[in-house]
Amino acid sequence: MDVLCSGFGLVESPRWHDGRLWFSDWTGGRIVTVDDAGVTEVVVEHQSLPMCFDFLPDGRLVLVSNAERALLTLEDDGTLAPYADLTPLSSYGCNDIVVDGRGHAFVNSPDFDFMLGPPAGDVQPGVVGVVTPDREVRVAAQDLAFPNGMAITADGETLVVADSYRHHLVAFTVATDGSLSERRVWADLARPDGDDHNPDGICLDAEGAAWYADVPHQVCVRVAEGGEVLDTVDLDRGGFACMLGGRSGAPALYVVAAVWPGAAQLMTHTEWEGQVQRTPVDVAGAGWPGR
Repeated sequence: MDVLCSGFGLVESPRWHDGRLWFSDWTGGRIVTVDDAGVTEVVVEHQSLPMCFDFLPDGRLVLVSNAERALLTLEDDGTLAPYADLTPLSSYGCNDIVVDGRGHAFVNSPDFDFMLGPPAGDVQPGVVGVVTPDREVRVAAQDLAFPNGMAITADGETLVVADSYRHHLVAFTVATDGSLSERRVWADLARPDGDDHNPDGICLDAEGAAWYADVPHQVCVRVAEGGEVLDTVDLDRGGFACMLGGRSGAPALYVVAAVWPGAAQLMTHTEWEGQVQRTPVDVAGAGWPGR
């Protein structure tokens, strides 16, 4: 892996947009861009943990603000404006976001106190919500153990969600109004030795495969629908999320990675050593995020 830039905190939410990689520095309270020469620019400053983001069809950046329990948009004058109230989805705040070509913003939440650990029982509280283009907010899917990264196929018809605690990539059929149905396991990431993988941020490629980042195992893995492992990239620290991008004809996998201390030390940990790492790949990205 080539280190494209470094010196950040807990990094997340990479997006390839407008010829650059955009990503969040959660602990630094900023959204940063980096070009393929490693030149960085801070484009948003906002304190929120988490702080994932994507782009609306009109090009505006839209971010999940847990400080305000809302979606906020970055306007032309550099200010953040209210877009949608997320309190109907969870009282614990929301996590990742992906916006499809129709303007539906899918937002998820584990819907429990992370510091207290996951709730017991077979049915879990995690949800995926949808914010429609007219800003209606509703729950679209339930019973996720810890919903994390999300991606939408190039035809706009399938949403894939990383369910970290169940070790699955879960798929839903997306209706034209943003409703989700036909839930199924897209890929089971259980391992024969019991060391099951925990998918975090994900992206899709032009051959219909998914890349997922795994924090505790310090890898990014490419899998086909059904779970066949197609490729593995080893990391030197936790992989929080990944994104396909790069110049035309030279696709690359970008990984935001940081030193993970474990949940028990999360509140006191400061030496994240967050980086953006990059490696060439054969297959370009497809779908959303990334358009």
